[in-house]
Amino acid sequence: MKFIARSFASPARIALLSALLALAALAPVAAQVRTATDAGGQPIKASGRIVIVQPDIELSLLAAGGLSEPNKEWSDAARRLYPQAVHDLLAARHAQALPDYAAPDDLDPASHLGQILRLNEAVALSIAQYSQGYGALATKKDPATGKPLLDWSLGPGVAVLRDATGADYALFTYIRDSYASEGRKTLRVLGLIAGAAMGGFMDIGGGRQVGVATLVDLHTGKVVWFNLMQRQSGDLRDADGAKATVAQMLKELPL
Repeated sequence: MKFIARSFASPARIALLSALLALAALAPVAAQVRTATDAGGQPIKASGRIVIVQPDIELSLLAAGGLSEPNKEWSDAARRLYPQAVHDLLAARHAQALPDYAAPDDLDPASHLGQILRLNEAVALSIAQYSQGYGALATKKDPATGKPLLDWSLGPGVAVLRDATGADYALFTYIRDSYASEGRKTLRVLGLIAGAAMGGFMDIGGGRQVGVATLVDLHTGKVVWFNLMQRQSGDLRDADGAKATVAQMLKELPL
């Protein structure tokens, strides 16, 4: 199994966090799984070698006032545990794993490979938005049913990633996970009590786990599978929590 290291500047991470949280607010259910279909309308099955692009994961402490404070120790642990849990899941499903691979940590975002990584981020977030039915594109709908189609592509430029890794498919993951501070928990309880006293419901919310994952065919550039996950549970700070999150993030992965 190969891993591609990468990092983004702070503004990009902030933008991604905002986008994921906005998508979570739109999502009516905990997961939105989409699988591309072939010319005959059958779900595409991925058959070949898969490279795991190092997941973009950030864990934060949700302060009483609602601000998220990134925690490096938690994030580093999650970035280590999550890929291993993915490896274990793929091995259990007899997917073809590749030897480890590491690109430079200081990969230039303007490089061809850097552009592919950024393009996938934009495409993944666009799929998440349109899969909810908000501003859905007419060209991305099934003309017979009106339901969203997974008909997106990164283009032939993905060949640079295939050449760099020897993989047939690339798995991309973006996760933002927050945990309520003691102050936040206290305010949440007080809000619930106040709401009940007034005959209503008042919940300021606690931590939240939000993620987007895509599987891309590196021969065609086509996105063959997508999942948007959001829930108010889960913990990426330990191995068991990472395993549970991977099970949700890779739900219905078409292998």
